[in-house]
Amino acid sequence: MTTATTIGVTPGLLPEGLRDRLPPEAEAAATLVRTLTGVFASFGYERVSPPLMEYESSLAGGGGVRELLRFTDPVSQHSLALRSDMTGQVGRIAVTRLGQAARPLRLSYAGPVLRVRGDQLSPERERIQAGAELIGDDGEAAAHEIMAVAIEALRAAGVAALSIDITMPTMVSDLAASGWDMGRATLAQVQALLDGKDAGGLVALGAGAFVPLINAAGPADVALARLLALPLLPSTVAGRLSRIVRLVAGLDGVSVTLDPTERHGFEYQTWIGFSLFGAGISGEVGRGGAYALGTGEAAIGFSLYVDGLVDAGLGQRAQRRILLPPGTGAAIAARLRSEGWATVEAFTGGLDPRAYGCSHMLVEDLPHAVDGDGQKED
Repeated sequence: MTTATTIGVTPGLLPEGLRDRLPPEAEAAATLVRTLTGVFASFGYERVSPPLMEYESSLAGGGGVRELLRFTDPVSQHSLALRSDMTGQVGRIAVTRLGQAARPLRLSYAGPVLRVRGDQLSPERERIQAGAELIGDDGEAAAHEIMAVAIEALRAAGVAALSIDITMPTMVSDLAASGWDMGRATLAQVQALLDGKDAGGLVALGAGAFVPLINAAGPADVALARLLALPLLPSTVAGRLSRIVRLVAGLDGVSVTLDPTERHGFEYQTWIGFSLFGAGISGEVGRGGAYALGTGEAAIGFSLYVDGLVDAGLGQRAQRRILLPPGTGAAIAARLRSEGWATVEAFTGGLDPRAYGCSHMLVEDLPHAVDGDGQKED
């Protein structure tokens, strides 16, 4: 029999980018998932639960193929892959199993996803993802609802000082298609220079018309005013900007910024994308936007990253735990649990309640707080 030690792996060592969640963080993650999905449900989003793995061809259809961990199924001999994102799976369900359901279709989900590798900001390869998708509509009202759901869910989870960064992923290509002068540059070059905020490079290639887009990044009200003032703005782009103006006006109590050329991670979004941030949390707490399913059906949604919330200390709640001495009657233990206690039964006497995370011990059928030495307080 082959063991971990015979193949050179230290027993108990996990692969890079993977980790165990121990108490109380594991419970915090479960609590956060319940909180988030509870808010989704309150807005009418019904939960689906797709499998952890599918045929590679199905998961690769939604993009992100480089993030898929693949293997051959010993049963079917087909190539399978572990999901790196759940959005595409929800889309598959929407157009197949729920293809005849009334639109717009509101679906939510939560579960683990696995990436081939992490990155500098987020080295974890396994994450818990929770989100909501509105299938069949990506208009202004749909965008407003999706943002409202995401904001309320994060607030319910305890995220403070929420902010949203909005982008328009197709804006540059739309402007180029409308006749904006790119000089000697290709669309790909213009996009790359805008990604690097390289105004000099744009001017050098004769694509100076796009420089104002760099200067438009910042607080949403200022950025939108600058964009709407640009000359030769095509009606499609102007219309989208007007939608975003109204959306921003409806986001009360949230700081909103806009970067019209940000594309990283939004390659499959259409007229709008957004990232969510919270005070004291490293990196994004979520991301969303409008997109089109493989059938061409419009959709809009978001994904929230539960692990970042756990790492920020959210989801943890003080639970009243009490150590029961050996022989405590079942009726007494049941009564304590009905009163909100978590009961920990001792099988032998003389145990320190603190070693089991207990703040109280049962003495003569009544809870008593324990002191720093683990003894009953007077």
